[in-house]
Amino acid sequence: MSIPSTAAQLVNLAEGEGGNHQSLSPFVTGGGALLILLLLLWITTRFNRDR
Repeated sequence: MSIPSTAAQLVNLAEGEGGNHQSLSPFVTGGGALLILLLLLWITTRFNRDR
């Protein structure tokens, strides 16, 4: 298999699956990820009090 034919097959596979689920909102997903990262940052800074 050559790289261009493999890439074309992967593109066709990705387009066929759709990729977007109706129950997943990008704003909720992004906001949740941001909230989790901010929480982890806050926890990290609480444990690093020697600075």
